[in-house]
Amino acid sequence: MKIILANPRGFCAGVNMAIETVDKVLAMKGPPVYVYHEIVHNRHVVDGFCGRGVTFVDDIEQVPVGGLVVYSAHGISPEVRRKSKERRLVEVDATCPLVTKVHMEVLRYVRDGYTVIFIGHRKHDEAIGTVGEAPNSIIVVETPEDVAHLQVDPNAKLAYVTQTTLSVSDAQRVIDVLKVRFPNIRFPLKDDICYATTNRQNAVTSLSPEADLVLVIGSKNSSNSQRLVDRALEAGKPAYLIDDESELDPAWFNNKHCVLVTAGASAPEHLVNELVQRLRRDFGGEVETRTLMEEGIYFELPKSVRSLAVVS
Repeated sequence: MKIILANPRGFCAGVNMAIETVDKVLAMKGPPVYVYHEIVHNRHVVDGFCGRGVTFVDDIEQVPVGGLVVYSAHGISPEVRRKSKERRLVEVDATCPLVTKVHMEVLRYVRDGYTVIFIGHRKHDEAIGTVGEAPNSIIVVETPEDVAHLQVDPNAKLAYVTQTTLSVSDAQRVIDVLKVRFPNIRFPLKDDICYATTNRQNAVTSLSPEADLVLVIGSKNSSNSQRLVDRALEAGKPAYLIDDESELDPAWFNNKHCVLVTAGASAPEHLVNELVQRLRRDFGGEVETRTLMEEGIYFELPKSVRSLAVVS
């Protein structure tokens, strides 16, 4: 069986920065360290940090007064920051800079009197944090059908932004409907969907036609990982999202001669390696790495981490 190993895959710059941030905080301060929401949406990453003394919380009041909290890569609302200051928490912000970009766009649009349409999954951590910047001025839409049912003042100034981890094709379908219904709607000059999400989706779209089966390493609550599965399904290929090689079902490989392997932007590379090793061992897989483009983007650790070093 042939194994096509897609590149780029796995960790993006924002995920690398967020994980490195928690590593650095642990090294400087030691446990306990609290993280607001999962630092990234990957079970293996979260479990690994739990074993090192990190506690993940979904309510900032779960962090002891005066404690140290790291904000996840997905961003937070001003209300969370306000509560943190009330509790005199030491704050370390690991928000991905590309998510921060969307927050800044929202604030500029609202400042200029616009109602903002946020295209994304309303229950996702990133959406919750972004909407929290101006909850009375943002409307969340997930599908073209949502756009059709929007009720807005006909004289309102409108703008849209998008969640960074969306399917490019799904987002475009919503955008197309928005632009037809609201021809004067404003939008960011640069696409909000992050470079890594786009690159990984493009790789799946490009390579799926050669494969009989697509396997995506990533956790079920990872939006960008699920979008890779969606891309493969759009190409007419059977595709599965798995946390690791233990979730493989041998039945998937009946009459399959070529499998495409990739990983979401929050999935560690060692999980890909373990999957490939099993495919080699159990199915006689032979690997061919296919690189569509090289990524060289790096985000520095946040200033709040560097400030900790000064305090130490």
